[in-house]
Amino acid sequence: MTGRTPEPTGSPSPNETSGEARWPMALAVLTAMGLTVLLPDDFRMAPRWVIPAVEGLLLLALIAGDPGRIDRRSAALRTMSIALVGVLAFSAVWSTVQLVDDILHAGSETSSAVSLLQIGGTVWACTVLAFSLLYFELDSGGAAARAHHMPATPALAFPQHFEPRLSSADWRPRFIDYLYLALTNATAFSPTDVMPLAPWAKIAMGIQSLVSLLILGLVVARAVNVLA
Repeated sequence: MTGRTPEPTGSPSPNETSGEARWPMALAVLTAMGLTVLLPDDFRMAPRWVIPAVEGLLLLALIAGDPGRIDRRSAALRTMSIALVGVLAFSAVWSTVQLVDDILHAGSETSSAVSLLQIGGTVWACTVLAFSLLYFELDSGGAAARAHHMPATPALAFPQHFEPRLSSADWRPRFIDYLYLALTNATAFSPTDVMPLAPWAKIAMGIQSLVSLLILGLVVARAVNVLA
């Protein structure tokens, strides 16, 4: 006998962590659903409750399939997560197109400063939430995959990746990190502290910057015209 103490069975791999809590992501989806309901009919791609109902059903299915923390890897759950993000993103883009069209054609919905700022702010917030969830879902295979294994070269490089001394050895980006990324990318129109490494990340961040610039630029220009 060597006297070596046997390792406990079932112990997690050194590269595994407990999954991320579901509620921040769920709260972001619920907020996007509420903002969609507040938009005028012409700025939604379906009747008032259709898109929120689809998003709500997908969210409930995700919670039922992986309650509590996000750590269950499943093809079905992954498909539903991507479908949810796709609906959110497509809805935000649709609203953006309608906003741009209404502004360029001096539509009635944006004829007053109050209505213009309310609709413009709502559409802009929807795009920020949609892109934050897109980054959250696509980076390193999603939250469930990140809980089990982080790749050597992630699609989105956070400061903790460049300087490991800034965090613990098992650090993982959480939803708040992706929300901050989407918010700063929508206001600075360029990467701030998070660098896109994968092609899809560069394309997504580029599209978000252009969409945000378009919304803010046209809303400000239209507001000046309305108030003049």
